Amino acid sequence: MQNSALADAKHRLRIPDLWGQFGFPGEPRKSCRCPFHDDRSASFSVSPDGLLWHCFARCGGGDAVDFLQRARGLSQADACREFLRLAGGGFGSTPYGNYFSPPLQRSPRRVQLDGATPGDETHWQALATRRNLSLEAVALAAQRGLLLFGTHKGHAAWLVTDSTRRNAQARRMDGQLWPEIGNKKAWTLSGSQATWPVSANEAAEFSHLAFCEGGPDLLSAFHFILCESREADCSAVAMLGASLDIHPDALSLFAGKCVRIFGHADPSGAGSQAVERWAAQLTTAAADVDAFNFVGLRKADGSPLKDLNDATSVCADDFEANRELWSLMP
Repeated sequence: MQNSALADAKHRLRIPDLWGQFGFPGEPRKSCRCPFHDDRSASFSVSPDGLLWHCFARCGGGDAVDFLQRARGLSQADACREFLRLAGGGFGSTPYGNYFSPPLQRSPRRVQLDGATPGDETHWQALATRRNLSLEAVALAAQRGLLLFGTHKGHAAWLVTDSTRRNAQARRMDGQLWPEIGNKKAWTLSGSQATWPVSANEAAEFSHLAFCEGGPDLLSAFHFILCESREADCSAVAMLGASLDIHPDALSLFAGKCVRIFGHADPSGAGSQAVERWAAQLTTAAADVDAFNFVGLRKADGSPLKDLNDATSVCADDFEANRELWSLMP
């Protein structure tokens, strides 16, 4: 009877459900990053039905019970018991109720941001100074619920998110890197969906949108929105993770809008690839799409512009020579 109960439970509680419950970053798919080791080459795979997984690097593979066992460090017997409890069958009742219903029927998971607040003018000014932004731009992002301040891993941090809490990313206020995650600038919080564009819901009432990559560019978009006095009709959204896909729940929110994409200019061409992928999806969603090209523009120190945040430090000569380009907002 136990084997039968376990087999039934594996169809109720699948790997994507466990992935979300554990708060692993990214989304489980045919090719994704392994949640069990520092994976930089997308060596993990989940079957389309969510029943099986395999890591092509070193973590093995198996079914949802094996996934739970690996994630929790349990014995096989304890993993089976815990799995049945979570799935709501076999051994007593489950405290999760109907939480593990099929994904399309379940409410989206939310990132937990305990203790984070919109901050005050002291926080806004400190961040504005570090990012070379206007105080008003940082305040506007905070007032629209897209910017929070708090403590993460013992460090003062600023966080970019939105009311859905489906995606959130933290950066240190002192500008230093996070050694705990390989000296990266941005820490994507557990439970985040990289495919969710932050501010998609909040931007729904605006006709023109700046579509950015990363938290600094999101704040910079508000800087230029205010510079051009476009706060009444223009807003900004941002992809925070490395995903080239836009969540289907968000795509419909872009229908009928004018969207300008501000990708990253980099020698590898990854920025151009991202712009092309995002543009194709937004166009399919009935948005009017174009993209801004930073190639050939330079900062005051002579270095090339790589992104929208760099544009706040543009060389004065370049600014005058390309004044027609600096109507940045769509």
